[in-house]
Amino acid sequence: MDIFLILFVLIGYCSVIGGFLLEGGHIAGLLSLPSFLIVMGGTIGAVGVSFPKEEFMQIPRLFKVVIKEQNYDYMDLMERMKSMCIQVRQSGLLSLENQIETEPDSLMRKGMRLIVDGTSPAYTREALELSLEVIEDRHHSRSKILEAAGGYSPTMGIIGTVLGLVHVLSDLDEPDTLGPKIAMAFIATLYGIGFANLLWLPLASKLKEKNRKEMLYKAMIIEGLLLIQEGVNTNYMDEKLSGFLSEAQLSAKSPGGRKF
Repeated sequence: MDIFLILFVLIGYCSVIGGFLLEGGHIAGLLSLPSFLIVMGGTIGAVGVSFPKEEFMQIPRLFKVVIKEQNYDYMDLMERMKSMCIQVRQSGLLSLENQIETEPDSLMRKGMRLIVDGTSPAYTREALELSLEVIEDRHHSRSKILEAAGGYSPTMGIIGTVLGLVHVLSDLDEPDTLGPKIAMAFIATLYGIGFANLLWLPLASKLKEKNRKEMLYKAMIIEGLLLIQEGVNTNYMDEKLSGFLSEAQLSAKSPGGRKF
């Protein structure tokens, strides 16, 4: 589980609520079940209308993906690729066949099968890049769901506030209670903006960042497999794959650099 994600979501909400309390507000003043139902239910309904059923039903899995902590070790991948390169140069491409089923990454397994089957480098690149595009498109559609929720949520908050004001203004027999009633009506707007900017949109950004890291990792896999198929030496592979590393990773990779 990504502890930092949970931590910063809590920091965001606690800061808003804490600031409200410091100004003299009361926590009960922020609680409104009708406002919550209007904002959350309306947002879910709008998102459900906007996306196909297949994508909408993936929302629970989407949250699991966002919360799950996933680390991509580019340095380790480079070393594995170099080891495979040495193995192929010594024993041939067919020596990779026994390692395919033990490989955890699906794209790596597919690429290794293509290499073992004797496909051309051009066909291997085309097949793997097509798979990468499909994966990226799937990830993009997931982030769009969260972005859509972030767009609908404030609007639902405004709708909730308008409904609350309609109810308040339809009954003006008790002028002394107008202030609290109007304040409660605006809680819906607070919920709408709060959910959008402290939950939906940050989660969408988080998912995009996870996608960026995974796409870089998988692009490195494709390049490494093609180099293995071409039978290059490990020094050339090292120089080529180093282009995928950040400055910090390159510093750690250099002699005397610290190890990640």
